[in-house]
Amino acid sequence: MYRHLITSLLALSTSAALAQTLSTDPFPTPIESKADIISVNFTEYARIPNDDAGFAPRLMHMVTELGSGRRFVSAMTGELYGMNADGSNVALYVNINAPQWNVQVISAGSERGVQSFTFHPQFTQMGTPGYGKFYTYADTSNTDVTPDFVSGGERRSQDTVLLEWSASNASATQYDGGAPREIFRAAQPFPNHNGSQIAFNPLTQPGDEDFGLLYVGLADGGSGGDPMNAGQDLAKYFGKILRIDPLGTNSANGHYGIPSSNPFVSDGNDDTLGEIYAYGVRNPQRFNWDSQTSRILLAEIGQNQIEEISPITAGANLGWNTWEGSYHYDSFKVDLDNPRSEAGLTWPIAEYDHADPLFQRQVAVTGIIIYRDETIPALQNKVIFGDNPSGELFYIDADGPHNGGQASIRRILLNDGGSAKTFLQVIQERNAAENEDVAQRADLRFGYGPDNQVYLLNKHDGIIRLLVP
Repeated sequence: MYRHLITSLLALSTSAALAQTLSTDPFPTPIESKADIISVNFTEYARIPNDDAGFAPRLMHMVTELGSGRRFVSAMTGELYGMNADGSNVALYVNINAPQWNVQVISAGSERGVQSFTFHPQFTQMGTPGYGKFYTYADTSNTDVTPDFVSGGERRSQDTVLLEWSASNASATQYDGGAPREIFRAAQPFPNHNGSQIAFNPLTQPGDEDFGLLYVGLADGGSGGDPMNAGQDLAKYFGKILRIDPLGTNSANGHYGIPSSNPFVSDGNDDTLGEIYAYGVRNPQRFNWDSQTSRILLAEIGQNQIEEISPITAGANLGWNTWEGSYHYDSFKVDLDNPRSEAGLTWPIAEYDHADPLFQRQVAVTGIIIYRDETIPALQNKVIFGDNPSGELFYIDADGPHNGGQASIRRILLNDGGSAKTFLQVIQERNAAENEDVAQRADLRFGYGPDNQVYLLNKHDGIIRLLVP
């Protein structure tokens, strides 16, 4: 009897172990959907006008020009709008796609267009090298120009160009400078996940080693699974976080500088690119600095199963395309055996699963704010991020400890007239109230202000919403 019992228990144990090994769900316990919810108030901060055809602007990125406090927001189709710090006086600052600039922004589909923009930290400081300079990162249909970066494949879907604009009067309400200067051009083999974010470290001061250096996310080139095998190849620009000096000249094309402090500048390998700051990324959607620790955190869109929040440090390898999050990646799936088993890699501090019941059919992480302010006490010392299509907002504790997975992830809901709602619900109700087509996805993006203001953007109603006490 005892032998039969032991045999049965062993069989059950073996079956359970086999089922765990064969499971395709890396995080079978769902994200906690009801406990520890933070409910946050919001206000409608500004509204960006519809385009000439009556469609809502596809809002993509929002930053503050720190010298003046003006907020700026971009639409994927090419428009860059400015507004006062209180959200008033919304006005078109520049249309990147205007014929006189010859940029030829391509915004067909959901992932192409103006990806990001940023202002040089000396933008308002007359007499400095960075005065009046800002930068845009956009996809263009003009592929007649010789690219600086190539993927190694034969396809060329479009190019992603980094441009420098120089305003004559930095305080003008409209751009008053000439045509932009091209810093680099990347020939994209596929039309999805191409560029991502560009940004200067907002925590630096003149004289700091990092001051005036531009961080540039360049995704792996698109399609699926990194078919160009770019992520782990230090001789390719794709699948990387780059760091360059936009005012320098020691690059191969002479249009930007390669900082001597970059981690691979002097590694002794002639094939290694000095522009690389970190590597092994698939689609580095958004990144931001922690004002308390100076750490950079990245919201990284995964392939088929895992979205991740990961730290970025000089020389870091985030693992793609041999790892997706904490797990080995192989042929569009992850292997659940031996997670986090490769030495020298940088692992996510949090990650979540496409199969979670909170999400839609498509899943894509977006972010990211490290909230260190006291204005909204419930959010203090929280890392805030979200899921792009579903409009779910999330937080984790900024100070850990974190070992990946989704157990530490909790939800943020919006307090709308006493009812707690997702961001998508708020958008849908506004659509219905205005007799517009009701959005089926949120297309969430975040903006942030100089005092840790948190703004919510979307592509479906043109409203910028501000989280408030």
